[in-house]
Amino acid sequence: MNRLSSLFGWMFIALAITSFVACSDDDDDVTPTPQSIVEIAVGDAQFSTLVAALQRVDLVSTLEGTGPFTVFAPTNAAFTALGVDLATISDEALTEILLYHVVGADIASTDIADGKTYVSSAAGTGPNGTQLSLLVEKANGAVTINGSATVTTADVDATNGVIHIVDAVITPMSVVGHAVANDDFSSLVTTLSAASGDLVTVLSGDGPFTVFAPVNSAFDAIAAVAATLTPDQLAKVLTYHVVGGNVLSTDLTNPMTVTTVNGETFTIKLDGSPTITDAGGNVSNIIFTDVQGTNGVIHVIDAVILPENL
Repeated sequence: MNRLSSLFGWMFIALAITSFVACSDDDDDVTPTPQSIVEIAVGDAQFSTLVAALQRVDLVSTLEGTGPFTVFAPTNAAFTALGVDLATISDEALTEILLYHVVGADIASTDIADGKTYVSSAAGTGPNGTQLSLLVEKANGAVTINGSATVTTADVDATNGVIHIVDAVITPMSVVGHAVANDDFSSLVTTLSAASGDLVTVLSGDGPFTVFAPVNSAFDAIAAVAATLTPDQLAKVLTYHVVGGNVLSTDLTNPMTVTTVNGETFTIKLDGSPTITDAGGNVSNIIFTDVQGTNGVIHVIDAVILPENL
């Protein structure tokens, strides 16, 4: 009897050990419960300022929607570095800033190609309610937004999109701000500063403006000519690239005679690749369109266009 009791005792112990190991294995296999973008932010202390800001302007329910959304999420330190008192900023301005960090699509880091591109934010505060643009640049594996915010942690997956953690708050930009943020326009920015008429200040105003913005290589191609121009002549060249209003690519017709803010005209043609023909018959290609700023829109061109009267 004692031997039988002992045998059952060892069998019970063995069974208990087996059951414990099985339970441990099951515990190892448990995966975290999927969370929405808002749930992830609420559960992470580094986003407490972001969460408080979202709650204040009633954007929590928006980001709890089905999406998909991509959120470039600033940390508490990012808001501190911004130097803006969130207690005094208006609800309208705060809403604009917060929505500027949101894209209405699921964009993983692997979806971002090397180089520069633009995406539309969820902030519809450009002229006529147009969605504002974000400059996204990927170089050597690092991703920056608007030339100022760096993605420190990418691809925090959520049930309704993805979060990329950034080290700075991204603020909406004017057409001048976009030109400054993109080093492909550094020659344009330098020329704006060298021209008469304080064009940087003018183009930072209310607008709206449509700017046909030449890239650096376009200015390189006319470097010899540009070196001979006075500040007044430079201003005539630059204002020949500016049109009043927020003229999107969908507003262009074929052919289209455009009157610039300096009073002269150029012609747009949409046969095949879109082009601009200036007063002297020189042709520039429109290589990218609809970079939307707070006070206007930029269309990128590959050659400087020249007015008739210099």
